[in-house]
This record gives sequence, structure tokens and C-alpha cells, in this order.
Amino acid sequence: MRILFLILSFSLLVSNVYSQQEKQADTTVNHTVPLIKANKADLLNNIDVIFNTQIGLNNNFEDGNYTGSSFEINQFRFEVKGKVYKDKVFFRFRDRYTRDPETQSVDNISHSTDLAFIGYKISDRTSIAIGKMTANWGGYEFDMNPIDIYQYNDIVDNSDNFLTGVQFNWTLSKNHVLSGQILNSRTKSFTELYENVPDVEEAKFPAAYIGNWNGSFLDGKFKTIYSFSVFQEALKNGRPVNMYYTALGNQFRTKKWLFQYDFKWSIEDLDRTGVVSSLIPETVLDHAAENVYYIEHWLRTVYSINEQWKISLIGMISTSYWKDISSLEKSDRVRTAWGVIPTVEFYPIKNFNLKFFATYVGRYYRYSDYSKTVLGQENNNTGRIMIGVISPLLVL
Repeated sequence: MRILFLILSFSLLVSNVYSQQEKQADTTVNHTVPLIKANKADLLNNIDVIFNTQIGLNNNFEDGNYTGSSFEINQFRFEVKGKVYKDKVFFRFRDRYTRDPETQSVDNISHSTDLAFIGYKISDRTSIAIGKMTANWGGYEFDMNPIDIYQYNDIVDNSDNFLTGVQFNWTLSKNHVLSGQILNSRTKSFTELYENVPDVEEAKFPAAYIGNWNGSFLDGKFKTIYSFSVFQEALKNGRPVNMYYTALGNQFRTKKWLFQYDFKWSIEDLDRTGVVSSLIPETVLDHAAENVYYIEHWLRTVYSINEQWKISLIGMISTSYWKDISSLEKSDRVRTAWGVIPTVEFYPIKNFNLKFFATYVGRYYRYSDYSKTVLGQENNNTGRIMIGVISPLLVL
């Protein structure tokens, strides 16, 4: 019903047939020339409506034991994007229907909404956008369309990846693009995320400052997506409580092969990712952990057998650390999570982005001696066999 409502509302807007024309309307009398001088066909040529879809049969396992199966819509994201006014103004809206649409306390928009921004192309080299947008973390894992992901590594899987703020883009050359963002550092309130951390005062403007570089070398064979971010969250005894996040994405492509490698490092004065805190019983700590960090590696290899068949393998490692235990233990490591995702993909229609897939998502969790004895954790593994279909269906 929500999709039908959005399409209907959009159609009415394009055709200029809507009720209450005079309510909450622009009253500027000097502005009599419309910004968009185009008939319906011209306008629709610059607008895309997309159903981003991943549907399949999921078969789940825990510690090698089969636990159940179900058909699921793993991903469905409704998207509208386009350009208006001589390609100077652009916009993008995307809403995820497989997430709770709860309005967030900080940015006042549904948690299910990934993107809701408007942008302006200042010149051929510079542009600006404002609204809810993708945080430019860097790395190829996060740069992929979410429907092409069968399982994220820990940092991306537990982050607020879509935040509200402003972004500036500078195209230095055809091979190098820089961007800078100032965003809300979160969508939820400080208390909702961290609970009542003693001696910590919430920042009056919790902001994320993100710098990103996209580079291209060797005629596009080698590319990079690098970023560095600083999150200002709070103050403790007059000193800043921050998060520092580095992501270095590298890609090498040949005619048959694609190699992608991401390195990620997140240093968090307060446990923003939340993995360490989730492993600590309330009897040990009743609020977010302090002084944690995460180190990750993500490697994806794709081989194109021909135009219709591809095989791929993803390997990933995420290691979680808690510095506060270093005085008690030889190491501050809490957990290491391994992941392996072999996949076969078949494209039945040439030059059309629709694919059938079969994949296995294996996750293996190994805990330190401290985690086992003090936190009560045990080594375990999970598995998921998935068979289904993926497509960003362009319906308009």
C-alpha cells in the first residue's frame, strides 16, 4: 500500500493535478516563471523509479545444525531519483520496506528512509547536497547496492549508514573526486544509544566530519575509495569523547576478474558500533563500553565465466577490542568474527540487470579467554544457504 501511495502521489505531482493548490503555497508575487519548463515526457525522461529487490529462500544453521527455512524478501527499497532545471538540481529518495519505519529522535525522519536529499550543481566541478544521505565511509563493501550484499561485515552492519546533513563534491579531474560531509553523528539520542554513561556529558552538536577521495588509475583498472571520519559525541571531564573511523577501499579489474579489498579501523571512546557492549552482561557493565576499537578486512573476488555466469568469493574478518581489560589480560581482544560467502550468479537476460543467485553465508565467532570466563561467551558459528533473485527493477 505504501508503494501504491507513493507512486500515486508522484504521478499527481508530475501532472500538476492535485488538491488544495493554495494551501501552504509560495506567496512570492515576483516569481511567476516556473522553474521546470517541460512537458510530461521531458520530465519523465529525467526521473527514474526503481524497485531495489532481493527475494529468496533462506535456510538457516547454527553450529552445524539445521534450524529452519523460509521464503523472505531480504531487501526491498523503493527509490525515486532525477534531475530538473537544466540538470542543475538533482534529488534522490529511497525507502526500505524491510526495516521498522520508526521516526528517529534526532533527524525526525523514519529509520527506514535511506535517502531523502536535494542537490545543486554549482559548476561542472562542484556540487552541494543537503538532506539524509549515504555517509561516505569509503570502501567497496559499503559502496555496493545493498541488494547485492548477502551479509555485511560487523562495522557496516552495526552503523548508522544514512545520516542527515550537507555534502560538498569537488571533481579535481576525470580520475579524482573529493567530497566532504558534515552530518549528524547519529539518528538516535545519546541516551538511546549509550544509556547512562557516568561522568559523560552529551555534545550539544553531535556531528560527523567525513572526508572522502575517489581515485582512478591505469585507465580505470585500479580504483580507490578512501575516507577518514571524526565523530564528536560527548565530553568527559572537559575532554572530547570521539570516534575516529578510517576506511581504505581498493579495486583492481581485468576483463574476467574483479578484486576488491577494504581495510577498516574504528577507534571509539564510546562503543558506537556496539559489538563489544552487546557481549557484556549488565551485571558487569550496564551502559556502553568505553575505549574500544575494531579492525576489519574484507576481500571480494569475482570471476566472469561469460556474460551470463559469475562466481564470487567473499572473505571477511572483524576483530573487536576493549582497552579497559588490557590491565587484566595479556590482550585486549574480545572477539574475532570470520566470514566466508561463496556465490554463483546467473543473468538470464543479456544487458538487463536481473540475476538468480545461490550463496552460502558462513560466520564463525571465536572469543578470547576473558570473554569466555568473565563475559560467559562461547565459540559458535552460523550458516545460511540462500537461493533467490536480485534486481534493481527500473519501472519508470
